[in-house]
Amino acid sequence: VIGNAWVYTLSMGVYCTAWTYFGSIGRAASSGLWFLPIYLGPTLAMLLAGSLLRKMIRIARTYRITSIADFIASRYGKSRTLAALVTLIALVGILPYVALQLKAIASGLALLTGASGHAAAWWQDSTLYIALALAGFTVAFGTRHLDTSERHEGMVAAVALESVVKLLAFLAVGAFVCWGLFEGPGEIFTRAAQRVDMQPLLGLGGESRFAGGQWFALTLLAMLSVILLPRQFQVMVVENVDERHVRRASWAFPLYMLLINLFVLPIAFGGLLHFGKGGADPETY
Repeated sequence: VIGNAWVYTLSMGVYCTAWTYFGSIGRAASSGLWFLPIYLGPTLAMLLAGSLLRKMIRIARTYRITSIADFIASRYGKSRTLAALVTLIALVGILPYVALQLKAIASGLALLTGASGHAAAWWQDSTLYIALALAGFTVAFGTRHLDTSERHEGMVAAVALESVVKLLAFLAVGAFVCWGLFEGPGEIFTRAAQRVDMQPLLGLGGESRFAGGQWFALTLLAMLSVILLPRQFQVMVVENVDERHVRRASWAFPLYMLLINLFVLPIAFGGLLHFGKGGADPETY
């Protein structure tokens, strides 16, 4: 199943986490287009760095590299010290990031079920059981069999399918907001422009003037993250079965980024118009 350029491209959609649903909407509702650099970076990286990605795949295949730590260490004399340092940095960076994702999923579940979302004790916190369920899913579909190549074909197929579900769900909600609650995106932006409190959100700088330096820095970080984040390195480099797939991914993944962000502003502005400022948490729109 994974020997397909479309599956390879869709597996890159693992970049779009729970933050895509919660954080990007919340950020757009408070800062306008400030959510964009997070997705502009990966788009530019794929459009400009296709040859770099192919080279990384060849190196990883030649030296049987299975992690970003191994890859960086291999470029500097196979230094074990450097590999350990990169692993430590990745671990320290990933733990709070994973915790954020798990809490986002738990908050979404609490919102949908009407639960309070505030557990009295750790064994009553749904986040724990969500983490256990996700770990069980990963074992069942990805890591049941030890493989010297460290490829997890079942997990890649599951992530690719998940990327389709995420995209269709986001587009469905966006279409409902635009044409179910309003008369289309035009009405949303027109009404937003007429609101004094929402006018600053229509510019590049959100509620302040445009900060070009911060936009550049955030875009650059996002460009690096789409290649160097451990999960991205896994699906883009380690799980690649044919480097020719990069050619399609170099334009199809930016297209995916465009589609999944198509309705971010309409949902954010629609939520502000529908609930009013302070009427609901923007991240739950």
